[in-house]
Amino acid sequence: MQRTTFLRASIALAAATLMGTASAAPEPILIGVPAPMTGPNTQYGDELKAGVLTAIETLNAAGGLNGRPYQPVLIDDACEPKQAVPAANRVINSGAKFAVAHVCSGVTVPAAKIYEEEGIVAITPGATAPQVTDNLKGRYFFRTIGRDDQQGPFAASFIAARLNAQTIVVLHDKQTYGAGVAQHVKASLEKLGANIALYDGINAGDSDYSAVITKLKTIKPDVVFFGGYPPEMGLLLRQAKEQGLQTQFMGAEGAFNQSLVEIAGPALDGMLFTYPADFSARAENQAIVQAFEKAQRPANGAYQMPAYAAVQVLHESMKAVGTDPKKVAEYMHSNRFDTVIGPVAFDRKGDLKNFDFVVFKLDKSGQRKLVR
Repeated sequence: MQRTTFLRASIALAAATLMGTASAAPEPILIGVPAPMTGPNTQYGDELKAGVLTAIETLNAAGGLNGRPYQPVLIDDACEPKQAVPAANRVINSGAKFAVAHVCSGVTVPAAKIYEEEGIVAITPGATAPQVTDNLKGRYFFRTIGRDDQQGPFAASFIAARLNAQTIVVLHDKQTYGAGVAQHVKASLEKLGANIALYDGINAGDSDYSAVITKLKTIKPDVVFFGGYPPEMGLLLRQAKEQGLQTQFMGAEGAFNQSLVEIAGPALDGMLFTYPADFSARAENQAIVQAFEKAQRPANGAYQMPAYAAVQVLHESMKAVGTDPKKVAEYMHSNRFDTVIGPVAFDRKGDLKNFDFVVFKLDKSGQRKLVR
């Protein structure tokens, strides 16, 4: 009888100990990660995820935030504007109070309004449309990439000064991002006195652009700038080459990824595009690049390092003021951060005070070379 009583007491004590251990486990800090994980622009989602996951793993290995680990909440927005609200609501319903959110501007614009209304501190490492932050009150939404009203003038000055283009065509895909960056390129070129022979939109998702290429063959432009994503950019390049059009094509950062190489093939030889600097090449970032490589994730796309920087900013802010979103956002607005993309400081809208774009040129295999 005594043995049975002792055994039962031992079991009860062990169970209580296990329950106590489980309840004492530090509560994770959730970070929403909505991005395109299906559809034609999944590579951009992969880049955002790579940056966030590598940063979180590095921070957690060092103890997280005072022993609390960071935990990503992966959500698919498919780079589809109609998925913006459902994706943002999934972030909120997950319990996350922070997010590294979205790449595609057409998704980010409506989603950002929800984060702002709900007090979710969110940072986009990829959406460049000015209206992402222009339409907000400048409290909870930020970005770690430049804006198209910075990228557009930069591209225009390159076209006018470096390429000395006399006849220019500006095309776009009629979407938030593509039409936006194209409009900024066009307006900047006009200020420089350039001749815009054609400004036109094509339908995203079409497979045959022979009609617009026929127009281009008649115009014989020195440069064709396209605002849009790789599926359409790739088809324009390939079909232009097939139809004998010889001109200089140029795009913005959203037009280049591996799918462009696959769609365009050798026709992409010589294409130019504006892009964030290659932060993975910086000497001070090599330990971080090794962390990417160890996890078998590329580090040198457009959005990995801006996404990594977004996590760094959130972490440093929470170290300073805790996990109250309002206090974190206020701290972000009023402080400077050392990150993988360099010193980061935000203006009253949540935009970076400084961000530099560069110009790359592609060879026929898709390898890029810095030209400015």
